[in-house]
Amino acid sequence: MRILISIILLLFALTGCSFSEGSEEKASAKKSEQKEATSGSVKKDVYVPNPQVSDDINLVKVGETVSDDKGEITLKEYKQVNKKIKVGSVEMLVKDVKVIHFVPDYSMIDFFHGYTHDEEFDFIKVAVETKNTSKEPVKFTPVAYLKMNSGEHKTWEDDIYLESLTGELGANSTKRGNMGFILDQTEDYQSVELLTSDAVNKQGKSITTAEKIVVEF
Repeated sequence: MRILISIILLLFALTGCSFSEGSEEKASAKKSEQKEATSGSVKKDVYVPNPQVSDDINLVKVGETVSDDKGEITLKEYKQVNKKIKVGSVEMLVKDVKVIHFVPDYSMIDFFHGYTHDEEFDFIKVAVETKNTSKEPVKFTPVAYLKMNSGEHKTWEDDIYLESLTGELGANSTKRGNMGFILDQTEDYQSVELLTSDAVNKQGKSITTAEKIVVEF
């Protein structure tokens, strides 16, 4: 009888120990998950490749070429700008400007036929960040119009990146991304003049006129 009681007590002890270890492991795992979640929640400026155009994030040396499943790109001109301008409540940062030669993959040809019938072409890309510092939404376009030193000009409607940088910018909100424009005149790139839109309130009234920035390569 005493032997039986001893065995039962030993089983209870082992079960309790096992439960305690399991609880500690679960608690440790939960803390680890919470730590990862917290760490993930503070990540900013997550880079998302454009669905139409090859990824140029590491393309900063003129003459360099990279390729991916969207095609092949070669950097022809590059200017790191990092210049801020203010249009009413909108603070805009022009990060950099690139002129890129693009040979799209065959799978992308149909998309670009809406802009050009050339099978390869040059385009100019402007990387920007816009921030609305007011408590009211505004309508704003970072590059409403651009003019190359050759005289060639483009409007926001010619943008091939389509990253939703135009239109409404919510109260106290930020947009980051690129706007790109196919160029017909592909020689002698010296400079580009960028013109923003006006800052327009929700009633459709212009509250601040457009600003201009000139970038020289």
